[in-house]
Amino acid sequence: MKTCLLVDDSRVIRKVARRILEDLGFEIAEASDGLEALAWCRAAMPDAILLDWNMPVMNGLEFLRTLRAEPGGDAPRVVFCTVETDPQRIREALDAGAAEYIMKPFDGDIIAAKFAEAGLA
Repeated sequence: MKTCLLVDDSRVIRKVARRILEDLGFEIAEASDGLEALAWCRAAMPDAILLDWNMPVMNGLEFLRTLRAEPGGDAPRVVFCTVETDPQRIREALDAGAAEYIMKPFDGDIIAAKFAEAGLA
């Protein structure tokens, strides 16, 4: 079973995304900020990461850049899921190694489509 790490400081967002991704066949782990997510990845690298941008402690972009420098950190397919809509910010995320980009709010169809485009479905 594929694993997905949900990284978002909102417990509600994590709960909704968990339900959607479990229905898609993923085993789920959760982190509330980038630093917690990095610790999780160092212990067990996931197949996929659904990543928020704006979080305390370490934001999503800082996490992604740090992850990509870690041993095995190039493996997870990262899908940003955020309220950031500026095309320059989206380009920055993709350039840093994100596979796809989802705008909040989202639903199951959007996540399923974006995960398929990222080669995860």
